[in-house]
Amino acid sequence: GGFKRFTAGNTDISNASRVIHTSEAAAAAEAGVEYLELRIATDGLSVAVNPSNDFVQCLTTEELRRIWEPGSSIKRWNQVRSDFPDSKISLYGPGTNSGTFDYFTEVIVGEVQASRPDYTASEDDNVLVLGVSGDRNALGYFGYAYYIENADKVRAVGIDGGNGCVLPTRESIEAGDYVPLSRPLHIYVNVESLARSEVAAFVEFYMNNAAELAAEVGYVG
Repeated sequence: GGFKRFTAGNTDISNASRVIHTSEAAAAAEAGVEYLELRIATDGLSVAVNPSNDFVQCLTTEELRRIWEPGSSIKRWNQVRSDFPDSKISLYGPGTNSGTFDYFTEVIVGEVQASRPDYTASEDDNVLVLGVSGDRNALGYFGYAYYIENADKVRAVGIDGGNGCVLPTRESIEAGDYVPLSRPLHIYVNVESLARSEVAAFVEFYMNNAAELAAEVGYVG
């Protein structure tokens, strides 16, 4: 993906929806790539259900782990919680090349890229929103911007990360209350590339305008 090309020195700037991994930083060092990590905005991964779902208001991170971990045997909602109905659970999530997938698996399952494979996967969040909005048994996750844009089609579920249930909102993400699914969004810049005036000008424009533009599309500045 983008990080692989960036750490090899083949691109000047990499957009990142997760922090660079230790192995990727080592690859950059080996290739002689020195970089800057610049914080752009904050996202809150949103767990969503179909609007006709009237029984799930909140899920704990432990329940999410049991649903999504490799080898999970959960096929029906009442296996998540006994007072949930005995109906099929349909899962929707990003593909394995997505930074969203990396972040979710790391903070929920406990290991990057560790996930059950039997879910409807797409790199396009719009496809995931469409899937959840059309499936009454659905549970899916995607970025906050896509949830806000489609809040009339899907319903967000509160997440209990140990301090009670918190819904993803601009305020909860900004205050750091929406844990552990809030994540920083960065750009990574090859220091050598900054010597080129067009790259330096682009990065300056990015940093001067990122907060305002990020807010326009639904991220938190």
